[in-house]
Amino acid sequence: MTLPPFQTVAIDLAERSYDIHIGSGLLCLDAMFDGLPRATSVLIVSNQTVAPLYAATLQASLGQRYAKVLLLALPDGEVHKNWQTLNLIFDALLQNGCDRKTLLVALGGGVVGDMTGFAAASFMRGVPFVQVPTTLLAQVDSSVGGKTGINHPLGKNMVGAFYQPLRVICDLDSLQTLPMRELSAGLAEVIKYGPIADLQFMDWLELNMDRLLARDADALAHAVRRSCEIKAWVVAQDEREGGLRAILNFGHTFGHAIEAGMGYGAWLHGEGVACGMVMAAKLSERLGLVDADFVARLKVLILRAGLPVLGPVLDAQDNAGRYLELMRLDKKSDAGEIRFVLIDGASKATVRGAPDALVREVIDACCRV
Repeated sequence: MTLPPFQTVAIDLAERSYDIHIGSGLLCLDAMFDGLPRATSVLIVSNQTVAPLYAATLQASLGQRYAKVLLLALPDGEVHKNWQTLNLIFDALLQNGCDRKTLLVALGGGVVGDMTGFAAASFMRGVPFVQVPTTLLAQVDSSVGGKTGINHPLGKNMVGAFYQPLRVICDLDSLQTLPMRELSAGLAEVIKYGPIADLQFMDWLELNMDRLLARDADALAHAVRRSCEIKAWVVAQDEREGGLRAILNFGHTFGHAIEAGMGYGAWLHGEGVACGMVMAAKLSERLGLVDADFVARLKVLILRAGLPVLGPVLDAQDNAGRYLELMRLDKKSDAGEIRFVLIDGASKATVRGAPDALVREVIDACCRV
């Protein structure tokens, strides 16, 4: 059988190393699952939006090598990334007599991937899983690197585990059915890689943003591959976010506050990150790390991607105070000090604190009034 062309990015984590396959038509290929451990059964975890589109194709591919292929479709949306929904995965595993040889396959966006990974890390103290991300955001960020978990009402992704997949399969065809708002949200996670690591990639995004929005296959393939290369390089050096990996959270400290403050699902993750990048860049400028021209350039790129650049008001009486309150609950805080990923010159990031008074000024300048 002749395989369609696809690209592979390797994540080097010693015995936990794995490949990210990127290409079109990959869900149709049982060869994408070559080399995975033998299993008595497979549970595909998806959601009620994605499953009708792609589950049958994936079941057919997996059915060529696994005797029992089960499907669980979870309710869709960030609001369902919680204990109650996670338990639906455990219920399905236990009700079907699944064991340590069971393979979990996450078919969907970041919510599905994070919850399936957490379930895999927890069920019988660890079963293998594969990521099959179907959104741009998941393909370039959340499916790669082994962060799994669920939200808590007081903070995003506050309960979880580091647990690496055996493989990531990015079928670019799934991006053709992605709603435009979701595509734009994914572009936020693509854009972040330029300021923190690769100015040439930022140049490329400026030249090719229209192609990405038009879902040009070659442009999407390049954006996904380069994003995964950068993340793979970072994760290989700092798997558990002891230092360098924190730069991948550019825009996320502010962005997570927006998501939690608005109620999960009101703003998409990428929308919060987009605003968060503007705030973080503005804070970088106020600290003398970058100039105003760079901040303006980043803001224009985010706008071109169809993303918001003004943050919401979370509290009419003390908006900045509410942001600060939520950011202190963020898992990147250190002994109560908020740690921000800032841009220290183009394509170079640093992680540091900042005075509350200055952060307040930035929030006030970057939010709707």
